[in-house]
Amino acid sequence: MENYSSQTDALFYDYSSAANPIVQKIISPVPYQSFSPSFFESGQSCVLPLDVSAKLGCEGPATSPALCANFVRIAHGSLKTRAAATSQLFYIHRGVGRTDACGQSLSWEAGDLIVLPAHDHALHHCEGEAAIYWVHDAPLLRYLGVSATTPRFNPTLYKRARTEAELTDIIHDERKATANRISVLLANAAFPQTRTVSQTLWAMYGLLPAGKSQLPHRHESVAIDFVADCKPGVYTLIGQELDESGWIRNPHREDWVPGASFITPPGYWHSHHNESGADAHVLPIQDAGLQEYLRTLEIKFSHIEPDGAVHVTDVP
Repeated sequence: MENYSSQTDALFYDYSSAANPIVQKIISPVPYQSFSPSFFESGQSCVLPLDVSAKLGCEGPATSPALCANFVRIAHGSLKTRAAATSQLFYIHRGVGRTDACGQSLSWEAGDLIVLPAHDHALHHCEGEAAIYWVHDAPLLRYLGVSATTPRFNPTLYKRARTEAELTDIIHDERKATANRISVLLANAAFPQTRTVSQTLWAMYGLLPAGKSQLPHRHESVAIDFVADCKPGVYTLIGQELDESGWIRNPHREDWVPGASFITPPGYWHSHHNESGADAHVLPIQDAGLQEYLRTLEIKFSHIEPDGAVHVTDVP
C-alpha cells in the first residue's frame, strides 16, 4: 500500500518563480547594520550577540546566515563562553589574560587573536578588564542540523607582534604595497588549499594608510568587520552599484570607531577612506573559508585607469 503521508511535504515550482529566492523575495537579504562599541565601556562581565536573526528569518542569535559575532566584556575575573560550532575566533581588543580551552591554556594581550576548533566552551580569565570580539559558525550548524564532533585543527594563537611584523614586510615590498588591499591574511596549516583560519572562517588584518582610499570591491561572502583602531575621519562607503567614474553610487557612509563592528552584505560594493591623518586597521571576518573550499567565492575590484576608464577585475 502506498504511504501517502510521505508525500505531504513535497512541493513543486516552475524554475522562473523559485531559482533566485532573493530576487523573488522568497528569502530575506543580509541586512546592512552597524554595532556600537559602547558595550565595552562599563558594566559587569557579559556577552552581547550581534543578532540580526529576525531580519534574516532564521533561528538566532546570528549576524549572518552562517556566523554569529559577539562583543565580550570581562570585568575583573573569569567568563565562560559556549558555542556549538566547528570554529571560534576571539580577537582581543583590550586587556591581558588567558583562555583555557581544548585542554590548553593560551595567554593573550591586546591585538592577539585565538582560533579554536570544535569545542563547546572556553574559559577566559582577566585580572583587570578586557574587551573581546568573538565570532563562530554555530548558525551554519543549526541550519544544517548537525553537531561539531571532530576538531579539524589545533587551537591556534596569532600574536599581535607577529601579525604586525608580517604587515610591515608587506608595506616595505614595493609590489605588494601598491595593492588595493594592504593586508595580512591569517591562515592555518591544516587548510593549505583555502589558506584560511578554519574550514569556515576567513580573517584578514588590514591597514588603511593615512590619506589613502581603497577602491571599491565586492565579494559573495558576508563580511563582519571589526575596527581595530582608528582616529576620527576614517569611513567606509557601501552600496549596490558603481557610477561611471568607478565609485559607489548613492553610498551609505559608515564612520569607523575603535571597537565597532558592521555587516557588509554579500555582493555590495564597498570602499574604505582614511582622512584622519593617522593609519587605521580593520579586521574583517567572513564565512569565506567554506566558500573558498566550495569554489564559489567571487571577488571583484573596480580599477580606474589614469584616463578615467573604469574596469572591474578579479585581481586586487
